[in-house]
Amino acid sequence: MFEDKTRVLLVLPQVVLDRARVLAGKATTMLKLPVSLQIVLRALIEEGLKRDGDRNLLANIEGQAQAIRRIRSLAARGGGAEGEGRNLQLEIPRRLSGSERQERGR
Repeated sequence: MFEDKTRVLLVLPQVVLDRARVLAGKATTMLKLPVSLQIVLRALIEEGLKRDGDRNLLANIEGQAQAIRRIRSLAARGGGAEGEGRNLQLEIPRRLSGSERQERGR
C-alpha cells in the first residue's frame, strides 16, 4: 500500500488536530479497528483532493494562502519577529451549511 511513501512535516492549528483526533476516536468505535491520527489525516487529504472543484475547499485554500501572505508581508517589513506577526494565526474558514450556501449564492 505504501511503496512510494514520502515524509511530510505538517503544521496544523490545535483545533484542527483536536477535531481529527475526535474523528479517529469515532472511527475506532464505529469500525471496531484501531484508527490512528495519521490514518485520519491521510484519508482527509486524499478525500479533499478529490473535491478539487468544491467551493468550500477553495475558500479554505484561499483563506490559508492569504494568511500566509500576511504573515510573510509582516515578516518582510520587520514586524514578524516582534509585535503583531507573532500573534497572527492561520484563519481557516468553517464549512458552510446548505442554507448558508444558498444565502451566499443570492
